[in-house]
Amino acid sequence: MVFSSLVFIFVFLPVLLFCNFILLKKSRPLQNLLLLFASFIFYAWGEMKLIWVFVLSIILTWAAGCLMSKFSDRKKLSRFILALSVIINVGALFAAKYLVFSIKNINSLFGLEIAAPTVAMPLGISFFTFSALSYVIDVYRNDVEAQNNPLYMALYISFFPKLIQGPIVRYGAMADDIINRKETVEDFTQGVSRFITGLIKKVLIANTIAVIADNAFNSKSEISVAFAWLGALAYTFQIYFDFSGYSDMAIGLGRMFGFHIPENFNYPYISKSVSEFWRRWHISLGTWFKDYVYFPLGGSRVKTKARLIFNLFVVWFLTGVWHGANWTFIAWGLMYFVLITVEKLTKFEKKGEKLGWLKYIYTMLFVVLGWVLFRAESISQAGAYLSSMFGLAGNPLIDDAFIFNVSNNYVFLIAAAVFSFPTAKLIREKIGDKHKSLDVLYVIGVAALLLIAVSYIVKGSYNPFIYFNF
Repeated sequence: MVFSSLVFIFVFLPVLLFCNFILLKKSRPLQNLLLLFASFIFYAWGEMKLIWVFVLSIILTWAAGCLMSKFSDRKKLSRFILALSVIINVGALFAAKYLVFSIKNINSLFGLEIAAPTVAMPLGISFFTFSALSYVIDVYRNDVEAQNNPLYMALYISFFPKLIQGPIVRYGAMADDIINRKETVEDFTQGVSRFITGLIKKVLIANTIAVIADNAFNSKSEISVAFAWLGALAYTFQIYFDFSGYSDMAIGLGRMFGFHIPENFNYPYISKSVSEFWRRWHISLGTWFKDYVYFPLGGSRVKTKARLIFNLFVVWFLTGVWHGANWTFIAWGLMYFVLITVEKLTKFEKKGEKLGWLKYIYTMLFVVLGWVLFRAESISQAGAYLSSMFGLAGNPLIDDAFIFNVSNNYVFLIAAAVFSFPTAKLIREKIGDKHKSLDVLYVIGVAALLLIAVSYIVKGSYNPFIYFNF
C-alpha cells in the first residue's frame, strides 16, 4: 500500500482515524494496539510472503534489548549480545539485498560458476533494519532504556508512516510518544496540511516529471545533448519531490496521531557545497551513518589526514552500498567520498561569499551528474548517458524529443524548479503575517491542488516510488 493510492486515502486512513479518535480515544494501550495492527496490514498489503522476516527482526531486536538491559553490568556478555544482533540483522540484509550481486561478481572475478540463489527482498528491509540496529546500539550505549513491552517495540519498528521509506527514526525520538503522546487539534491540522503538501509534491510534480526522465534514460535511440540534460534535470527533480514528498506525508501522518517524526529534507538544492547538500538531503540516513559509523571510527577528530580519509571512505562506500546492489550506487557513493574529502581538506565551505554562485553551480553540477549514476542501470549505461550530455557521442545538440517533452511539461518543470527552493515558505513569511486574508487564498489553492492530485490518482497516472527499491 502506498500513501498516494485511493485505498489509502479513502479507506485505510479514514477508518484508522475514526477508530483511533472516536472508538478508542480513551485508551492509549488500545490505540497503540490499533496502530500496530494497522501497520502490519499496511506492510502485508505489499509484502505478505516475507512478512516473517520483518516479524523475526522485531522479535530478535526486542529480545536483544531486554538481554542487554538485564546483563548491563556484564560488559562482555552485553557486547556479545549486541554483536550477535548486529550480525543477524546485517546478515539478513546482506542475504536479501547483496548475496546474488556478490556471487555474480565473484564468478566474474575468479571465473567460477557458483549458482546464484533466487532471493526475494522484503519490502523496506534497509529502513527497518537500520531502525533495529540503532535501537540495539543505543541500548548498549545506555542512550535509551530497553523496551520491555514487545508490542511497543513492534510499534516503534513497524509504525506505518515511516516503515517502508523512512525517515529512519531512532527509538529515543519515539519512545515518549508511544506512551505519553498528546493529540491536539493544532498537531492534527498541521499533520493534514503536511500530508497534503507531500501528496501534491509526489503526484503532481514527481510523477509527471518522471515520464520525462524515463523517456530520456530508457530511449533506445540516440538522444540530443539538450534532451540528455533535460532527462538528468528531470530525474534530479523527480527524486527530490518523490522522496521529500513521501517524507512530508510520513511526518504529517505521524503528527496526526501525535508522533513527532524528525525532518528528512531541508531544501538540499540550495546548497553551496556537497557537504551542505548532504546535511540537507536524507537527513535521517546521514545522521545514522554519522552517529553509528563515522563518529565511532573517530570522525574528523583524528591525528592524521590519512585516517580522516579512511573514515570518510568507509562512510561513503557504505552509503553507496546501502542504496542498492549495483556498481552504479557504489560509484555514486565513492564520487561523494572524493568530493567531500577534497572539501574537508581544502576547507572549501569557508571560502568567501563572493564565490557563492560559483560554489552553487559546482555543487549542483555534481549533484546532477551523480543522479545520472544513480539512475543508470549499469556503469556502461551511465557512461553512455554522460557522453550524450556533453556531446561526446556525436549526438545532435537538440532534437524533436527535447522540444516535445518541454512543450508538454514546461509548467511542471517550472513548478519543480521554483519549489525546489523555499519559495512558498518565504512568501508566507514575508506576506502572510501582514495580510491574513492570504491564508484563505492559500487554503483554497491547496484544496484545488489536492483535488487535481486526487483526479490524477483516479485516472491511474504513473505512480512509482523510487525509494521503495531500497
